[in-house]
Amino acid sequence: PASSPPSPVDADGALGGVLGGALGGAALYPQEISQLLQGSDCVTDPRTGWFSDDCVRRAEDRAAELAYSAADVDAYPSLDGVWDALRLEARIEASREPLLVSYMYSSILSHESLESALAFHLANKLSGTGMVATQVMSLVLEALEASPDFRRSLRLDMCAVRDRDPACTCLPDVFLYFKGFHALQTYRVANHLWYNGRKILAHYLQSRSSQAFQIDIHPGADLGSGLMLDHGTGIIVGETAVIGDSCSILHHVTLGGSGRASSDRHPKVGRGVLIGAGASLLGNIQIGDGCQIGAGSLVIQDLPKRSVAVGVPAKIIGE
Repeated sequence: PASSPPSPVDADGALGGVLGGALGGAALYPQEISQLLQGSDCVTDPRTGWFSDDCVRRAEDRAAELAYSAADVDAYPSLDGVWDALRLEARIEASREPLLVSYMYSSILSHESLESALAFHLANKLSGTGMVATQVMSLVLEALEASPDFRRSLRLDMCAVRDRDPACTCLPDVFLYFKGFHALQTYRVANHLWYNGRKILAHYLQSRSSQAFQIDIHPGADLGSGLMLDHGTGIIVGETAVIGDSCSILHHVTLGGSGRASSDRHPKVGRGVLIGAGASLLGNIQIGDGCQIGAGSLVIQDLPKRSVAVGVPAKIIGE
């Protein structure tokens, strides 16, 4: 069936545009859809003067692809391409699923920045009897405003999941539904509190994150940017652990102590490391850049750069 010409979405993503999508329109201006479909096999229906629903969907997918490809984190803060792409994709998602219009609007489209949206979203997930949502939201905003590194890591973490997880089709999926991403951003708030002398509050957030997401990251750990905690359930990261940039960690991974030391006792993981589901890395060991560790492995010794290790205990089987 052919849809009627869509209601235009205002440039800043205001409510009127979102409701237009909910009433059967699209997330783009009509002229934008026509331009995106140039050179394709899509033609307007002579009865309605507009494209079919399938062609409109193709235009929306192409617009989202172009927006994400232009989302250069290095251009932030002068340009925030990740936030722009997230908002566009949220409008597209809302236009396709009317039942989620209110959720998309309250969680993403009503906010002026990615920081505001994240604070609102985490507050709803972490609030409880100990702290109400407004208090949690204030803490998240405080940490984001104080740390440019946090703001940059937030965007890199979103893109890491979008780029590496084949099950992830758009940025709203990461932002709204991926609990590994939520736990990672909660850790970043707790880490800010930990190193600013508010360790009691940092432990509280660690506890709430563990309860809400089943992921336990000590606020004193040192985690880089562009991380993907895939699925996330059961991940444990100890206090003196270090994880480099661009690592991917699957569910039920433990970065734990060996029980033989009380100070620096957790693994140090380099950049670009992949740790498979259920792997355990124990003790103050060094995992070189680019290593791959197989699912279920037990690593208790150092691994040189770009090693592939599997087994119990883990043995190097290649590069």
